[in-house]
Amino acid sequence: MGTIRTDDGRGRLGNVLSSVAVAVGCVLFLGGFAWGAVVYRPYTVPTDSMAPTVEIGDRVLAQRIDGDEVRRGDIVVFRDAGWGDLPMVKRVVAVGGDEVACCSDGRKLTVNGVPIEEPYLPDAVPASPGNFTAKVPAGQLFLLGDERIGSLDSRTHLEDPGQGSVARSAVEARLDAVAWPLGGGVLERPQSFAQLPGGVSRPGPVKLIVGSVLVGAVLIFGGAAWGPLARGLLARRRGKVPADAG
Repeated sequence: MGTIRTDDGRGRLGNVLSSVAVAVGCVLFLGGFAWGAVVYRPYTVPTDSMAPTVEIGDRVLAQRIDGDEVRRGDIVVFRDAGWGDLPMVKRVVAVGGDEVACCSDGRKLTVNGVPIEEPYLPDAVPASPGNFTAKVPAGQLFLLGDERIGSLDSRTHLEDPGQGSVARSAVEARLDAVAWPLGGGVLERPQSFAQLPGGVSRPGPVKLIVGSVLVGAVLIFGGAAWGPLARGLLARRRGKVPADAG
């Protein structure tokens, strides 16, 4: 009697695994995009007031959040009638109840008397070219641009009610990553604010979302390529092995 061939069985198993990989890949790929669309909003940065952290024209991903989730150090997108009622991008340096001042030593910002290291500022630039002091009302945020020389921020509105602060409810989203140009990457939370009550915010899920999309793409293309590749290898093997004798 002839021997029993198992090539067809292996081929069927390969087809099943290929189909499963493509199906799982589609779930991860499409699910990642859907998750990102729910959690994030894309913005184009309109000015250079946040340079060098984000430059004018950069495409950024901002996580939809409630104003109560904002922490010191966050870069937020907000809209306020007193600031022109347009989406603006600034960094939160103080929250309700804080006293923010600059610059007792000529260079550093202080919050409640604590000097704040700001590694995101351009080299050799003081925390503010002019001195100021403000007491932030409850439920408000004090915002500065990272480009402290030319940024129009809370310092510009110090004579307004609230000493230039903006209501937490004005916040629409928090920047998590620069999507374009490539290489901008995830925006790190400045740990210098972690020593203050409330600490810093936790990063959003952008890395998980990107990972889901990338893994999904690999599974889709890998699974789709496995079927034809396996059939080709099987056909070559059959061509080299003589038929079984009866």
